[in-house]
Amino acid sequence: MKFTIIGSGAIGGLAGAWMTEAGHDVTLVDRWAEHVAAMQADGLRVDGVRGDRHVRVKAAMPADLTAPLGVVLIATKSQHAVEALKEIVPLLDAESCVVSFQNGFNEPDLIAALDEAGLPGARIVMGSIPNYGGALVDPGYIEFVHEGPIQLGEMDGTLSDRLTEIAKALSALTEVQVSDRIWGQIWAKEVYASQVVFSALVDAPIRETLGNERYARIAGAIVKEALEIADAKGIDVQPFDFFDPANYRVKTADDTRKLLDNVNHAIWLLKKDQDTKPAHQFKKKGSGIWWDIVYRKRASETRSSSGKLIAYGEEVGADTRLNAKLFEMIYEIEEGQRPLGFQNYDELEAYVADCGKTLP
Repeated sequence: MKFTIIGSGAIGGLAGAWMTEAGHDVTLVDRWAEHVAAMQADGLRVDGVRGDRHVRVKAAMPADLTAPLGVVLIATKSQHAVEALKEIVPLLDAESCVVSFQNGFNEPDLIAALDEAGLPGARIVMGSIPNYGGALVDPGYIEFVHEGPIQLGEMDGTLSDRLTEIAKALSALTEVQVSDRIWGQIWAKEVYASQVVFSALVDAPIRETLGNERYARIAGAIVKEALEIADAKGIDVQPFDFFDPANYRVKTADDTRKLLDNVNHAIWLLKKDQDTKPAHQFKKKGSGIWWDIVYRKRASETRSSSGKLIAYGEEVGADTRLNAKLFEMIYEIEEGQRPLGFQNYDELEAYVADCGKTLP
């Protein structure tokens, strides 16, 4: 099966490397010329939770692509998804398949862009949630940071033949969970992502942020509000391995304890594989939001992913105060107007109390 992966950072690059090794025809595409040149010359080097690996891959710049592309995985950062799709629209047809292979509520925007181009967007676009993690450290070099499955599904919930085939190919990398409710899982990931954004307010490992009960309670209140936004929108939010929405519908102190246990379990899932590799000094010590801000010195994908919760909430009159405050703080950090630090947690904790949303 032929694949073209647009965006060959951690998520796209890892999938492409393992599928290539499994014998699939994969082209890794990226607009970072140095990264593409490194992959063309020396292949893709991977280290991290699965040890060292060196894979010879096919790599190209977007302008070098020609039809047919096969199955297209859009694995760019969320804010670049529509732009990346529009670059390849002339190479697509009504029978194409485009998988939104990233965080964010991108599927409706991708469908709209294809419709605008005269193509049947709803038929072409497939949704997914890649729950493994990594980091593009240098040109041609990716660190595999944590294991995790992929949720994959048709937007209309059908269990199509192409869904089965793509799932089988992606299983070369990790477990693929075929879903008939992918939109509810996408929402779950973005609701959960509010606590991921929260962890990036501080330049510290996750065990010192969400792993601290005081701070986890603040994050829990923010995610609880995000879940209430989804409820107000009538979204059937689905659980996944990092997150069970039932644990965030807090009413009692016992409910809060379940929430905190859920956070601790998520941290354990994210770190358990790293703990088996004590000799490897992981470069990526926080979330992808943290990685963009601290290591890559660029704006994160918050505005185009979980940041969209605010607009969704405003559409239905939901209370978005905690999430709006959190996202504003991250944007201020990205713009150099606010320093990273635990003082940000102090500020948010006070704001949660002022809003009357402190967890019991």
